Amino acid sequence: MIDLYTATTPNGRKVSIALEELGLDYRVHFVRLRKLEQKEPWFLAINPNGRIPAIVDRDVPGDAEGGGFAVFESGACLMYLAEKTGRLMPVDRLGRSRVLQWLMFQMGGVGPMQGQANVFHRYFPEKIPAVIERYQNETRRLYGVMDGRLAQSEYLAGDYSIADIAVYPWVAQHDWSGVPLEPFPNLGRWFTQLSARPAVQRGMDVPPQPVEVAGERLKTAGVIVTR
Repeated sequence: MIDLYTATTPNGRKVSIALEELGLDYRVHFVRLRKLEQKEPWFLAINPNGRIPAIVDRDVPGDAEGGGFAVFESGACLMYLAEKTGRLMPVDRLGRSRVLQWLMFQMGGVGPMQGQANVFHRYFPEKIPAVIERYQNETRRLYGVMDGRLAQSEYLAGDYSIADIAVYPWVAQHDWSGVPLEPFPNLGRWFTQLSARPAVQRGMDVPPQPVEVAGERLKTAGVIVTR
């Protein structure tokens, strides 16, 4: 059983998509970011950086509370799950490197740059056009890099892999970032293709949205997804 600690963010959804694609049994713990649950001692014991997502593999020995091996950082979680199952990442050196290159491209480029585009375009109280343009332009540039690659290959690293899973939840937020997909037809084709995958659809719906009961938002915790 995998314990997944997550919230409704692109980085969180990377791991839930991977778990769905791999068909692993997992238990969802919804971490309420606005209540700073990710900074509480119980969570810092799992991820000392105080960010989601994180996983605990209860099937292997480890020093996580209750037993199990804890993994933090979304890319590291994806690699761990791929290596645990022998899927979504080649075992040969060159194929593995190709996947990791595009995974690092997402982690070092798409996530940080588009994340800042989201912040300054949507959330920051003061609208600073030069800053918004800077991050949107860099997001467009990165989309262009992927568009060029996807003109040559069906998926980013050849076969469908954790590299595609890492990028997808970010591209799914392109409208929120103010960056349309129309100028990038190959990326658009890839996005439509992944959007049709049932496991991607299920993973994008994790964690389930908190429910309203008598005006109170209740925490979703310990939801078990079994196969």
